[in-house]
Amino acid sequence: MPALIQAFLDEASSTYTYVVHETDGGPCAIVDSVLNYDPASGRTDTAQADKVIAFVREHDLHVQWLLETHAHADHLSAAPYLRRLLGGKIAIGASISKVQGVFKHLFNLEPEFRVDGSQFDHLFAPDEVFHIGNLKAQALHVPGHTPADMAYLIDDRLILVGDTLFMPDVGTARCDFPGGDARQLYASMRKLLAFPPQTQLYVCHDYPPEGREAKCLTTVAEQRAGNIHVHDGVDENAFVEMRTTRDAGLGMPTLLLPAIQVNVRAGNLPPAEENGVTYLKIPLNQL
Repeated sequence: MPALIQAFLDEASSTYTYVVHETDGGPCAIVDSVLNYDPASGRTDTAQADKVIAFVREHDLHVQWLLETHAHADHLSAAPYLRRLLGGKIAIGASISKVQGVFKHLFNLEPEFRVDGSQFDHLFAPDEVFHIGNLKAQALHVPGHTPADMAYLIDDRLILVGDTLFMPDVGTARCDFPGGDARQLYASMRKLLAFPPQTQLYVCHDYPPEGREAKCLTTVAEQRAGNIHVHDGVDENAFVEMRTTRDAGLGMPTLLLPAIQVNVRAGNLPPAEENGVTYLKIPLNQL
């Protein structure tokens, strides 16, 4: 049977979470889950993740994987919360260790924090094949936005592209975060756009222009014909010049600082201090 995919949009962060499965009563994967976070109060809640839980339970699904496309800078991961209630392995690309090394230094994390990816249950090697029940899946390494970005090819017909590509009228991901590289992103996008034209591409975010509702699904053909940043005919040098210039004028994501220091821990919050309270750090004058 072909893969089924259910999308959940978190409007606050413009993030899509996906549940991928083959049939009711079978295994599934949850991709890029969201833990709601209010930066004004410093409070978290599970409203968005609970929608995913309700769907999983309604369809009697068994969570096999909790997949992250990368360490997100725009939302906190709900993977540990989902694992506690539903099971599954939290997985990300093996290059997360590079991201952890950068941000351990930036946030001066506790000496015990390891930069080997061991906070995650599984680290995917580039092009590693795995399964969601009977569905064949492959972890595609697509660096550029960050060194650890992964896209997930499912059933040889659809790809969860993470932050590598956006909808054609929005373009592509920024590359100015630590470890980002516009030339790597260009190569990663051409890798994805080399798949057959009918291949479905599910984006992690959509920031629709005025007058269009948010969407999550496009195709290789649509991207090659109409992506405003990387349509056919745009060469590497032109893309790098555009992306570098554009990134220089972008502000930092609102949740960058809280999100990264949680997401490099596989979504776990920092250890509580001696008073029993968990704190997030805000490094001053560093970014």
